[in-house]
Amino acid sequence: MDLKKLSVRTVSGLIYAGLIIGCIFWGLTPFSCLATVCALLAVYEFDKITEKMGSGGPLIMGLDMLGVVMLVFGRLFYPLVIWVFIMLLRMTLQLYIKSTTPITSIAKSFMSQIYIGLPLGLMVLLADVRHLHAVLAIFILIWLNDTGAFLVGSMLGRHRLFERISPKKSWEGFFGGLAFDVIASVLFGIYASTFFGLEISVYGWVGLGVVVCLFSTWGDLVESMLKRSLHIKDSGSLIPGHGGILDRIDSLLFVMPACVIYLMILSEIGL
Repeated sequence: MDLKKLSVRTVSGLIYAGLIIGCIFWGLTPFSCLATVCALLAVYEFDKITEKMGSGGPLIMGLDMLGVVMLVFGRLFYPLVIWVFIMLLRMTLQLYIKSTTPITSIAKSFMSQIYIGLPLGLMVLLADVRHLHAVLAIFILIWLNDTGAFLVGSMLGRHRLFERISPKKSWEGFFGGLAFDVIASVLFGIYASTFFGLEISVYGWVGLGVVVCLFSTWGDLVESMLKRSLHIKDSGSLIPGHGGILDRIDSLLFVMPACVIYLMILSEIGL
C-alpha cells in the first residue's frame, strides 16, 4: 500500500473511530442512532452486492431495512415483536413476486437480518445492560487487533493464514493482533475495569481479548469469503480507503455476539 492510500485510510479510519467514540460518550440514544444508520447502510450494500441473486425491488429492501432497525432496538419488547411480524410479512410477500428463486430471495432477506441486524442489536443491548464503556472496550480491542495484525503481518508475515479466502493474511499477523489484544486486556483488567463497566478478573479480561481476536479474524474472513464468491473487491465505496460500511464492520458483526455470550458465561461462573 502506497503512502497516499495509507494516509487516506488512516484519516478516514480516525474519523470513523472518532464518530463512534463521540456517540458512546454522548449517550445511549445517539449511539443507538449511529448503530441504526450503520445497519441501514450495511443492508443497502448487502442488497446491492447480492443483486445478481435476485432482488425483490424497493418494497423488499425497505422491509429489510425496517427489520434491521427493529433488531437494533430489539432490547425493547415491541420492536422485537414488530420484527417477527416483518419476517412473516416478508415471506408472505414472496408469494406475489414473480421469481424463479423464491428461496434465495427470502434467504437473502433473512441473512441480512441475522448477519447485520442481530449483532448490532446485541451491541446496543450490551451498552444498555452493562455500560456504554463496555462497548468502547470491545471496539478498542477490535482496533488494536487490526493494528497489531497489520503491523506484524506487514513486517514478518510469511505463512498464509487462509490463502484460499484472503491471500494477504498471515499467521504472524494473527498472533501480532492477539498479542496486542492480550497486553491491552491485562492493562484494562488492572487499571480500567471500573471505567469500562466490566468488573471482571484480569483472567476474564484476557479471555475477552482472545475472544475478540478470534472472532474479529473469523468475521473478516467470512466477509472476504462472501465477496470472493460474488467476485467483488469491496462492498461499497462509502469510506475512503476502507470500502463500504460492511467492509468496516465485518469484524464487529462476529465479535459482538461472541462477546455478549462470553460475558454472560462469566456472569454465571462469577469469574
